[in-house]
Amino acid sequence: MGQHVPVLRDQVLEQLAIRVDGAYLDCTFGRGGHSLAILARLGPQGRVYALDRDPAAVAEGERLAAADPRLVVDQGRFSGLDAWRQQLQIDAFDGILLDLGVSSPQLDAADRGFSFGKDGPLDMRMDPASGISAADWLNAAAEKDIARVLRQLGEEPAAGRIARAIGERRQEKAISTTGELAALIEGVVPRRPGARHPATRSFQAIRMHVNDELHELDAGLQQAAGCLAPGGRLCVISFHSLEDRRVKRFMRDHARVDPALARLPVVPDSARPTLRLPTRAIRPSAAETAANPRARSATLRVAERL
Repeated sequence: MGQHVPVLRDQVLEQLAIRVDGAYLDCTFGRGGHSLAILARLGPQGRVYALDRDPAAVAEGERLAAADPRLVVDQGRFSGLDAWRQQLQIDAFDGILLDLGVSSPQLDAADRGFSFGKDGPLDMRMDPASGISAADWLNAAAEKDIARVLRQLGEEPAAGRIARAIGERRQEKAISTTGELAALIEGVVPRRPGARHPATRSFQAIRMHVNDELHELDAGLQQAAGCLAPGGRLCVISFHSLEDRRVKRFMRDHARVDPALARLPVVPDSARPTLRLPTRAIRPSAAETAANPRARSATLRVAERL
């Protein structure tokens, strides 16, 4: 497994405004980089609760939790956040973190199928025991649906041509590995010197579709905001423009009076802001991106519960 370097770690710690006896939730445990950094700032009464869809991440979390009772780790997804909180009988969290996308260990494990840089089974599921694999979807979906996913989730200009090539190839032989898919896409969109691999957008789009990532993000934002204690902060790190736009819109809309009701003589409580935005979007420094190239597209947005 590769080492996962937590992106924007110091900025997250600062924005969470950590209290030594607080309760914090890391919705994307990964390999625990952010969770362990939060734990290091907590006293004996503080707690870090962590969720992850990936059973490998949960196994690592449970190993770490065995040595520190202040850490509680479980398998789960964003859309089940509030039910999980109620199950644990936690009133609210003092801070919540969502670090979107994939971790370095996921990308480095060829058998997970996330990376075109390592040939392996075309899977891409965050939880390999749940849902349909990328290969099964690609070999069964209509070409128009594949093109739509590549266009909408990957913003891929050659979506139609790639979808047609996939349709033609699977008539001869099912596409089953990351190497096969990457080579097919490179045959449709030739690689230019100095440019990123032409399969980058498509792999990203297929992964987001297979894991229903945008729906999970929308559900996670809504539930996270409702699970915060007054003064608690929500920190979200995104790596993709589609995700960042959703995060920005959600925080903005909940930090102002509903425009449709703003002109009423008395604004109903249901239309009043529930969040405030303590800072502008935060991006990594040149030093961090040089040390950790994965950070180069990261954006951290922060909201505080009123």
